[in-house]
Amino acid sequence: MTKRILVTGGAGFLGSHLCDRLIEAGHEVLCVDNFFTGSKKNIEHLLPRANFELLRHDVTFPLFVEVDEIYNLACPASPIHYQFDPVQTTKTSVHGAINMLGLAKRLNAKILQASTSEVYGDPATHPQTEDYWGNVNPIGVRSCYDEGKRCAETLFFDYWRQHQLRIKVIRIFNTYGPRMHPNDGRVVSNFIVQALKGEDITIFGDGTQTRSFCYVDDLVDGMIKMMSSPDLLTGPVNLGNPNEFTMLDLAQKVIELTKSKSNLVFKSLPRDDPKQRQPDISLAKKELDWKPSVELEEGLTRTISYFKDLI
Repeated sequence: MTKRILVTGGAGFLGSHLCDRLIEAGHEVLCVDNFFTGSKKNIEHLLPRANFELLRHDVTFPLFVEVDEIYNLACPASPIHYQFDPVQTTKTSVHGAINMLGLAKRLNAKILQASTSEVYGDPATHPQTEDYWGNVNPIGVRSCYDEGKRCAETLFFDYWRQHQLRIKVIRIFNTYGPRMHPNDGRVVSNFIVQALKGEDITIFGDGTQTRSFCYVDDLVDGMIKMMSSPDLLTGPVNLGNPNEFTMLDLAQKVIELTKSKSNLVFKSLPRDDPKQRQPDISLAKKELDWKPSVELEEGLTRTISYFKDLI
């Protein structure tokens, strides 16, 4: 059945891939973005499509449209971008959630919140399961994002309890792939861009801190499966790749795949930077029949190819 679907943050890295997939499935897509971190280049190939519409709009202001489903992805997601204007970052998460939930309530539409593994903070348990409440500094430099996303989850579950709204909440772990912003400060894009330019590869800390990297196509599969799951499954559900790598592992893999002559340079770890990040995806496997299939080397090869063309 063809649906009219709203994707906020639809011109961003994740949002544009989601728009691609929804358009391919034959749905009508309304892509909303204020282009703070999103780019028209990410969705320009969709503009000629009759079932695609682009609207420049900031979700901190109400939106009056008619849709069947809402994917709420709007929010800068990398520290460089979300710390640039931390007050606006919190507003985007909190006011944006209020406005999109209000819209969903008026339309009786199903709504999915793209939450984040950052709600776990610098985790005291490993790997992280959905019932872990997190270890977040509420007044740190990352709090605008961490606490903004935590508050958005609170709002989603209060709308579910108070108004019986059909909600879906996913917690996204590190995701990478083509269309990442080259200057977003995220480790995969940083390492690839530095390697391709032959610059020193910057590692913060001693390189032993870990992350789990999910390729964007796998993540989008999980999002769509979550949206189409039975109403009883509200989440939160972790989506990410449970394979864990140190920063050193990643840097060496990028150097190998790019055949770069770059050297490794170590700098001090930013404040509140998590030492470990690994999703427990048992719930996603059980309830969504979902698990990632793209291995790191294959995903990195595709991503490097994208950045080669860009640079």
